[in-house]
Amino acid sequence: MEGGLGRKGVDSGAWAWDYTGVQGIKDGVTCGALAAERGAGMGEVREAPAWVRRLVAGRGVRLSEKTLYWWGVHLSRFLKHCRNGGAGASENLASAMGQYLAAMAEGGTAKAFQVEQARQALDVFRDGVENWHWREEGERVGPAFRLKAAAGKAEGGGRKSEGARGEDLGSGCEVPGAGSGVGEPVSTFNNQHAASNAQEVSSGGEVWDGRGGLGGMVEAMRRALRVRHYRLRTEEAYLQWAERFGRFCEDRDAADWGNREARRFLEHLALERNVSASTQNQAFSALLFLFETVLGRPLGEMAGTIRARRPERLPVVLSREEAKRMLAAMEGTVGLMARVLYGTGMRLMEVLRLRVKDIDFERGQITVREGKGAKDRTVMLPERLREALRAHLERVRVLYDRDRAEGVGGVWLPGALEVKYPNAGKEWGWQWVFPSKEISVDPRGGARRRHHVHANTLGKALGEARRVAGIDKPVTAHTMRHSFATHLLESGADIRTVQELLGHSSLETTMIYTHVMERRGVAGVKSPLDE
Repeated sequence: MEGGLGRKGVDSGAWAWDYTGVQGIKDGVTCGALAAERGAGMGEVREAPAWVRRLVAGRGVRLSEKTLYWWGVHLSRFLKHCRNGGAGASENLASAMGQYLAAMAEGGTAKAFQVEQARQALDVFRDGVENWHWREEGERVGPAFRLKAAAGKAEGGGRKSEGARGEDLGSGCEVPGAGSGVGEPVSTFNNQHAASNAQEVSSGGEVWDGRGGLGGMVEAMRRALRVRHYRLRTEEAYLQWAERFGRFCEDRDAADWGNREARRFLEHLALERNVSASTQNQAFSALLFLFETVLGRPLGEMAGTIRARRPERLPVVLSREEAKRMLAAMEGTVGLMARVLYGTGMRLMEVLRLRVKDIDFERGQITVREGKGAKDRTVMLPERLREALRAHLERVRVLYDRDRAEGVGGVWLPGALEVKYPNAGKEWGWQWVFPSKEISVDPRGGARRRHHVHANTLGKALGEARRVAGIDKPVTAHTMRHSFATHLLESGADIRTVQELLGHSSLETTMIYTHVMERRGVAGVKSPLDE
């Protein structure tokens, strides 16, 4: 095949294009404006199909001509993928997108940035089309859809978008995905339909349409969570609860789910599963998101629901001597991480997500980015850790240089930074302070990159150190944080200063440590037996 294009089979029976040495694209497979059969080379101007231009313009996305062209490549390949997969594989748009991206990532020839570019194009495609269906009309067999009204056009405005060839985006068009005739208007829908469609776009367009069964609902929730930039750990937890709730209510149609089913599920967790209050609250938060955002019908008053009791527990705190024994039993990178935990009071994930740029040796402070509640704060850089951290970063720099030489993808970046600054992930300042030894695959974009150390690595090291130090108390990363706060208060630090260092929103949360301080409360009262 011309331009080095080939096909590679996958287990699902679908296929993904070989991205090795891509030069030209044949008409009907991708962009028809520069057909390979005309002998076009890489130096000539390439254009995206008209329908892709209308799609992008209608969503208000601004792209360079080069990026727009490659978006057209990805979208056309996706439609070809759906047509080859058949009606069953193309029934649900979200599932088809997931299968295509997975096949593309697993094919082995697509680079990480190509998978990410395809995902971005498909996200805009998903938000910009409606009436996705399988169509069989003579020789035109394959998935078809309509372009949604452009934002702001359905209200009757007269603005026309560049690249739309003078057509009113509010009128829309139906586009077959069978290959031939891509981008040619087939039918139109009236302005009233366009207005109602624009209303759907403004609400986010994430309401599940009931297709795809439980898997379709979970996928719709996944999209809604990612649009709102929820953390991956939160996404995984919410999706797990959504699936468990769906299986719990499998005897009832999803259209009938409401307060009664949600209450039954929460009471089942409290009474039969004996879950903790925090676990039940997490499930409740997941259901609130599911009903309001995915099912499109917010839960009403939930008064009367049996809730698990939240026990009033005191934090486990190490004495100063125990903390010294713990840290003495830990060496290497995990030992340094444990010292950062105890020396700064940071949470476990805050330590793992530290970037090189967040450590300011000159000012003697560490900036915590997007801590709990998506809030930034600064903490002290312990003097005893300065040289240890400098030496550690020198070793990390060697690993960083090797990754750059081997062409490993850049580190994960928050929000849309990876799109705005494509090379920022390869800059030294953005690297993880505590990187993993292994290269992993990004679960969201499929890119191969080096992530930070796994949370279990430090957890296991703390457990082993506790055993070696002969400490009977349970010790976790949060125990080091509790000990940090308690020992500061015992040293006379102002409680509001401790509150700021810990990142607590409420002073009441910080005051819990006053109950476990030495020389206060029970510890400061002499038993009559000792008199």
